Amino acid sequence: MTDLKITSVMGIPAIINSEAMCAVMSFVERVAQSNASILIAGESGSGKELVARALHESSPRRNQPFVDVNCAALPDHLIESELFGYEKGAFSGADTAKPGMFELAHRGTLFLDEIGELPLSQQGKLLRVLDGWSPYRLGGTRKIAVDVRIVAATNADLQEAVRGGRFRADLYHRLNEVGIAVPPLRDRFADIAPLARLFLARQNPQLSLSEEALQKLRYYFWPGNIRELKNVMARAAFATTGTVILPEHLPEEVRQARTPEMPATYRLERLEKKVICTALAKASGRRDHAAAMLGISRRTLSRRLKAYGPDALREFSRAELPCR
Repeated sequence: MTDLKITSVMGIPAIINSEAMCAVMSFVERVAQSNASILIAGESGSGKELVARALHESSPRRNQPFVDVNCAALPDHLIESELFGYEKGAFSGADTAKPGMFELAHRGTLFLDEIGELPLSQQGKLLRVLDGWSPYRLGGTRKIAVDVRIVAATNADLQEAVRGGRFRADLYHRLNEVGIAVPPLRDRFADIAPLARLFLARQNPQLSLSEEALQKLRYYFWPGNIRELKNVMARAAFATTGTVILPEHLPEEVRQARTPEMPATYRLERLEKKVICTALAKASGRRDHAAAMLGISRRTLSRRLKAYGPDALREFSRAELPCR
C-alpha cells in the first residue's frame, strides 16, 4: 500500500496519479479562480463529480455551499420547484415554503449533473437565470437574489444533442464557457493499480492483489470506468477465502482481457519505463546522469519515477531490464 498517492477533495479520497488526470487537475486549479461556468464531459463513472468538487474546493467559494443536483433523477413536473423553490400553497401538498437549489447554493457552487437529461421545456428557464435573471419561487411574487457558480456535467454528446434539437444551443454555449474533458480509466493506466488497492483496502485491509490479477485489471477496457473497478474489487474481496486476490477471483469479463486489447496509453507508458530503466542501468542508478542521457531534468525524471511507483519499476528489474 505504500505506493498509493491519495489526495482529498472535500473529504473524498482521490487517486490522481496518471499524467492525464494530473493535467486535468492542474487545469482545474487555474480555472477555479474565475467565475466562469464549467461544463465537464466524460463517460459515466469516470470521476466528473470529483472534478466538480475539486473546482469548488479550489475556488474562492470553497467555504460556501456545494449543492449537487442530478438532473436525470428529477421528474419533469418537479424540476422548476426543485431548482427555484416554492411558496406555501403554491400547489397541492405545499404546506410550507421551500427554498430551491439555487437559493441553497447562494454564494457557492451549484453542480448540475447529467445536464443533458434536462427536458427541453425547462432549459429556457435555466438559461434565463444563468443570464442574470433573478428567479421567483413557484407561487411567489418576490424575486430571489442568487449568486452561484454553475458547474455542469454530462456523459452525452451535447453538440450532437444541439444538432438533433434536444438541447438548446444558447444554453450549451452559456454552460460551456470553459470545458473540461475527464479521460476514461482506460486512458489513465497509472491510476488503475492504486485505485484497485484503495477499493480493496476499503473492503478488507488484509487483502492484497497478485501481479497476475493486476495485469488483468490493466488490460481490461473498463467501460464502466472507476465505478466498475470499485465494484470488481468488492466482488473479488468476497470471492477469495485467502489474503491474495488471484485472477480467478475476478469477474469473467476481466479474466478474459488479453494483451491485444491493451490501451495505446499503456503501451506508450511501458515503452517510456523501458527507456528510463535502460538509462538508469547505464548510469548505475545515478539519476542526474540518467536524466542527462535522456535529455530531461533530474526533477522530471524523479517525477516520472514517482508516478510509476515502485511496483512498476520492480517489474522491469525482474523481467526485462537491469533497472534498479
